[in-house]
Amino acid sequence: MTSRLLVAAALALAGLGAASCGGAAGSGTAKAATEPVAATSQVTGVTKQNAAPAAVPSSKAPLSKKKTPLPLSGKVIVIDPGHNGGNFKHPEIINKQVNVLTQWKACDTTGTSTNDGYSEAAFTWDVSNRLAKILKAKGATVKLTRKNNTGAGPCITQRAAIGNQAKANAAISIHGDGAPASAHGFHVIMPQKIHGPVDPVVGTSQKLGIAVRNAFHSGTGLPYSTYIGKNALDYRKDLGGLNLSTVPKVFIECGNMRNASEAAKFKNAKFRQRIAESLAKGLQNYLT
Repeated sequence: MTSRLLVAAALALAGLGAASCGGAAGSGTAKAATEPVAATSQVTGVTKQNAAPAAVPSSKAPLSKKKTPLPLSGKVIVIDPGHNGGNFKHPEIINKQVNVLTQWKACDTTGTSTNDGYSEAAFTWDVSNRLAKILKAKGATVKLTRKNNTGAGPCITQRAAIGNQAKANAAISIHGDGAPASAHGFHVIMPQKIHGPVDPVVGTSQKLGIAVRNAFHSGTGLPYSTYIGKNALDYRKDLGGLNLSTVPKVFIECGNMRNASEAAKFKNAKFRQRIAESLAKGLQNYLT
């Protein structure tokens, strides 16, 4: 009996050992292994659902901001400040005769002045530099016909040549007149046909002149000339600076420096700035 019990116990223990390696116990082990995996996969699924989607690389390059082109970009403008502060010291230079095609004239002159001595050369130099600064800020390439207000010249023929060589889109010669004191107002001088180099640009010079006239009148409030031209427009064929020009070009007499009222304005720096701004507006209106 005892031996049978021992045999039965041994068989039972053997069955337990077998179950621990395979069979039903193996199935329990597989089940136990599967449940944690299922739980993990659920957690992983939640994690994926809550995670931010991965960034997709864009095939398009970022848009660059385009700069607005300046209004006078690519334009060349030549400014001719009339006369020169040192002309009176060099009569041997400025009195030399030069050919302006319709006649022979002096290389240059000293210009006029206000009654108390503010010279035309100083006035034109100041206005021209103010104008150049404005035009450059608008994108233009600007050239002046002289570098300072202490030298002599250049001759009127050379002033025209500077504009031609620069292939200027527009050129303007700035002056102040020396008429009788009772006369007042400004005027623009434009070329006439002379069977010479200026002929092809007479028409465009007139358009330039009208644009400058309109902007100058509006911007400065100065009246049209009471003593020369019609509606502040004059046409001449005796000026070398115009006759020899192959680019659109005009002269402007900004007013009468011998007139007390206009002289006072010209001596005022703020008014000279208004003149420069008005001329810039006229040039821009013509060129754009």
